[in-house]
Amino acid sequence: MDSLALLPLFVIGLLGGVHCVGMCGGIVGAFAVSAPGRHAFPVAVASTGGLFVAATDSGARVLAFNAGRIASYAAAGAFAGLAGSVPALIHLASVQTAAYWLASLMLVALGLSLMNVWHGLARVEAVGRLVWRRVQPLVRRLLPVRSPWQAFALGALWGWVPCGMVYSVLMTALLTGSAARGALVMLAFGLGTLPLLFSMGLAGTSLRPWLQRSSVRRAAGLIVLAFGLLGLIRVGTGLSHGWLDAVCITPAVAR
Repeated sequence: MDSLALLPLFVIGLLGGVHCVGMCGGIVGAFAVSAPGRHAFPVAVASTGGLFVAATDSGARVLAFNAGRIASYAAAGAFAGLAGSVPALIHLASVQTAAYWLASLMLVALGLSLMNVWHGLARVEAVGRLVWRRVQPLVRRLLPVRSPWQAFALGALWGWVPCGMVYSVLMTALLTGSAARGALVMLAFGLGTLPLLFSMGLAGTSLRPWLQRSSVRRAAGLIVLAFGLLGLIRVGTGLSHGWLDAVCITPAVAR
């Protein structure tokens, strides 16, 4: 990639948070419900000081979980970027072009999935379950979560949960052809998912009904769909403009 536009990747993560709520919201929300040996948050306790301690403890565990999850995204991005640095992929224009098309098409699929129009990405997630089967036993050993470090470890494992949204952005990490830039792609995406999942961790399940509204999903899906369609137009025409550089996650293909 000649230029690395991180803002659209952050926005995709932010909008894709409505998808994350379904996959990660339950376990993150559990941090807000109970902490072994501690007061629950936001249940009232005897004093304001006790409520602050409970809130701080819950917030620390939620933040640690998300830090571990985003760290796994960055690691996956680094591996993808490293794989993309293979000389055959860098110098073979046809392979690059095919990868650009695929990355944009996966964004289109993600947008349609968010809108509940088409769920083809579920088939991609099925492939990832082969990896998840090996990770799942380790997750059980970390429950219940009693400390931020335990929450971080759980988040790091949870980051490998099969997720079509993550896979769609990993295609962009692959196109960077660099471990460092691939990690940066997934870091920007992961930070975009943080606001909603952190809020879910503090508020429990109270936000889920709002985030699952059809109007919210349609709005988020339409914007992600627009990112994918712009990418397809750019790949198909070789068009390169300043504003397209800012909103497209794939570069224009040299012609």
